[in-house]
Amino acid sequence: MIEYFDAPDIKRRITEITELLRFDHVDLNRIYCVRSRGSDAKRTIARIHGLGKIWQEAMRMEPTYIVEVIHELFDYYPVEAQDRTLIHEMMHIPQGFRGGFRHHKDHVTRDNVDTWYRRLCTRRVEQGKE
Repeated sequence: MIEYFDAPDIKRRITEITELLRFDHVDLNRIYCVRSRGSDAKRTIARIHGLGKIWQEAMRMEPTYIVEVIHELFDYYPVEAQDRTLIHEMMHIPQGFRGGFRHHKDHVTRDNVDTWYRRLCTRRVEQGKE
């Protein structure tokens, strides 16, 4: 059985990544972070969930995203791999921040994640955070 727990440490990291990479389209007030335990996932380290349009309409809610990190894998990865994973998940959020997703095919690619990760490292150095 999968259990979900609030993940304030991941929220802090998502906040840092979003601010340093200037993902200005992301509303951090509508990003939630959870850590799951008990997943059978073999290759999934993290995933992002969006509140679908029908849920938004029925519940009269603004678009919202949840970043889920899977304890059994994510927490044992090196920090660099964790950062790359969190960047990857944030890249799925489209410019409109309407609950949809950008796909792997053209945007969320290894090369693009690598580019954003290098920018993150550079900006951390510039900010004196590394």
